[in-house]
Amino acid sequence: MTAFLSRCRPRTLRGRLSLVALTTAMLLMVILTVVFNTVVQRHLQRQADDELRARAAVVAATVDTSGPRVNVRESPGEELLDTNVWIYAGGRLIEKPGSATATSPLTRAAGRLAAPGGPACATAQGHDTVRLCVRPVPGGKQDMAVVTALDLSPYRNSARTLFYASLALDAVMLACTYALTRLSVRRALRPVATMTEDAGRWSAMASDERFGNGERPRELAELGRSLDALLDRIRALLRHEQQLTRELSHELRNPLALIIAELDWWQARPRSAADTLATHAAILDAARSMRTICDTLLDDARESMVAVPGSTDVLPVLRRLAASAAKPRQVTVVLSGQDTGLSAGVPGALVERIVSPLLDNALRHARERVEIRVRALADGVRVEVMDDGPGVPASFLPQLFQPGRRADPGDGHGGAGLGLPLSRRLARSAGGEVHHEERHTPGAAFVVSLPPG
Repeated sequence: MTAFLSRCRPRTLRGRLSLVALTTAMLLMVILTVVFNTVVQRHLQRQADDELRARAAVVAATVDTSGPRVNVRESPGEELLDTNVWIYAGGRLIEKPGSATATSPLTRAAGRLAAPGGPACATAQGHDTVRLCVRPVPGGKQDMAVVTALDLSPYRNSARTLFYASLALDAVMLACTYALTRLSVRRALRPVATMTEDAGRWSAMASDERFGNGERPRELAELGRSLDALLDRIRALLRHEQQLTRELSHELRNPLALIIAELDWWQARPRSAADTLATHAAILDAARSMRTICDTLLDDARESMVAVPGSTDVLPVLRRLAASAAKPRQVTVVLSGQDTGLSAGVPGALVERIVSPLLDNALRHARERVEIRVRALADGVRVEVMDDGPGVPASFLPQLFQPGRRADPGDGHGGAGLGLPLSRRLARSAGGEVHHEERHTPGAAFVVSLPPG
């Protein structure tokens, strides 16, 4: 049953809103129809009772109770007055309609009404529904009452006709409600469909057009602002990817150009074994540089691994990283912090990928010393990587964490300008942060903040 209802449920917003409006209108129509027909039936019954009481009053006026015996005076049109009229004196039936017998159901019902303490009106169910009302005759020495009866078939037919007419009107109203609701909803949602098409077209074409300039209702204006923000983010991502692609192409072109130049130089004329070894060494260095760039890109592509929860003792990871780092001969790496309880809520492999680019950067620029300092904070773990090199130029600080940017591309150090941006991106995706400490002198200092384990 649930599957059937699920299949029958409209799939579009217009259909669902139309169904809700139709259901609400149907409930309202049912309530109004029931109330209307109940009021009509009571009104018709009240009309019938008023007619019966009026007829009983006319008949009671023809009854003479001044003498020792009850006399019914004859009057013009008495056949109409005597139709369905019973007269009782002291509980004794003294006159009845000619078509009724003393034991008929209507006569027995009239007798119950005429009895002392009986109801004023009652409905007798039979082949035809008949309404009876009683009226006492005032001024007599005996308890006299006049009971009149009325066939309710015309009233019931009128009520039934009104009921069917109300049902037909309800059907017409529901059909009109459904049609108008679908039409109104389609008209109201037309701007949404247009905005959706425009957003898809603008995002595909990288257009500068936006929704914020048009005059729209408040709801659509809010939707337009959300779509504008989404388009702006898409444009920013596209610009970022285009810039990254250009920088990577440039970085990969340099080692490739070196490899080609070395091979051309080596093939130009016969070389000695020493020249061949030097050429091989230059080609190997260029290939390793390209591999470093590719590894950095692959690590960036594997960024989904940061979603894996974990907890790591930071000090062993830093010791292993410091011991395995390729240090220049004159540079010393010092690890400060011996608290073995420094646990970060990040997997060990991710801690290594965050700190490794910072350590490589410090080793490239340090003169004599690189220090890794780690300590616990109230909200996590703080790792500082400091060197005694020339530091970061103030003019380059705004571009420090932008992919492919280097303060001095001609400083003789390898690198693609991707390590620092990757380190910050991985730290942020794990709930941490990487920033440059500008107050540290001499040299440069980068601070890694990791969540607690």
